[in-house]
Amino acid sequence: MLLLLLLQVSASCFWLGRSEVVTSFEHSCSQFFFRGTPPNEALKPENPAWICQRHQNRYHFATLYDRNRRIPVYSAYLYQPKPCTRPKTWLVEPQLMGLNYPKNMETEETLLKKFHVSLDQLSESQAVLQDYKNLKGLNRGHLNPCGHHSNPSSRAATFTLTNIVPQNEKLNGGAWSNYEEQTMKMKTQGCNTTYVVVGAVPGNNYIANGRVNIPSYLWSSACCEVDTHHWKSWAVIAENDKNQVRLLTLGELEDELTQLYGRKHVSLFNNNCPRK
Repeated sequence: MLLLLLLQVSASCFWLGRSEVVTSFEHSCSQFFFRGTPPNEALKPENPAWICQRHQNRYHFATLYDRNRRIPVYSAYLYQPKPCTRPKTWLVEPQLMGLNYPKNMETEETLLKKFHVSLDQLSESQAVLQDYKNLKGLNRGHLNPCGHHSNPSSRAATFTLTNIVPQNEKLNGGAWSNYEEQTMKMKTQGCNTTYVVVGAVPGNNYIANGRVNIPSYLWSSACCEVDTHHWKSWAVIAENDKNQVRLLTLGELEDELTQLYGRKHVSLFNNNCPRK
């Protein structure tokens, strides 16, 4: 009897460990963070969800999601670039409705038809496609971009709305795109492994009748392992109403985010990643 109970507990723990919405990134999806260290709690929103982004039974990146504002706080991933072909479908995160729902991200249609979820139930838990209809001067901006992944499944996984924010369309197609495609390619020369954390600072305005927050700033940071004894880092930040990106040191970005959030000091990477 005792053995049976232990086996049941073990199986329960295994299931929880495999779940896509987890309790923290300390022991789940740590492979997407430099030396397994996620950003500190200075960025944590009032109502957070830690998502191990799972698609086709594999984890592809990690996202801290703000349930109240219905936008990601940050997404973390490994930089492995390859040209991207945009898929025709967008995905959502079932387990934001509850851990009894599928672990893999799904389309809205699949959840509504196959799992008999109502659109109201889904939209209560997260942003949905309807929220991004009829935008003016904004579009769906990836934190973790499709073109930073070599695996087709990973590229498709970036098209989840939990990785999307309302972004200024000129910035998204201009200076931000140039950073993602050109600056990152230049900066990562000589890097063996590059860890990236990209985020959005909440703003005061919303789309979709107050459902989805429009970030005031977008930022990106990278920590690159040149070899086992040498690392380098860099960062950028952009106001979400201007087509301009400022290149910073990692330390400068952490200082700016500390001021913008007004909490304790922000730390984005393990202390071994250089700040200058």
